[in-house]
Amino acid sequence: MDTPRTRRTPPAAVASILCAARARAGLGQRETARRAALSSGYLANLEAGRRCPSTAALAALASVLPFTAAERQELEAAAVTDAGLSNPLRQTPGQRPVPATGLSSHLSASSK
Repeated sequence: MDTPRTRRTPPAAVASILCAARARAGLGQRETARRAALSSGYLANLEAGRRCPSTAALAALASVLPFTAAERQELEAAAVTDAGLSNPLRQTPGQRPVPATGLSSHLSASSK
């Protein structure tokens, strides 16, 4: 039997980084969530510091938000690989998760 993942406390900086990047983009929470294909409730929890972002969620947010290099580095350090769509138990056959090591290249490519 698989063991459940451990709840982690998100670093405080994650919430402020997401809020700042969203403000720079001039987007509301709902619109940001829609563009990133995330639920607005999940984004609200990330911005409130109640959830740790998955690598897949951060990759999706990086496609719509203008993160700085320092923010990308901080977010990559906070990303978890066993949550949300990044969880190996939620993968469908043939689907590949966003690897933690590839997140920085995805984050930097999406901010150009």
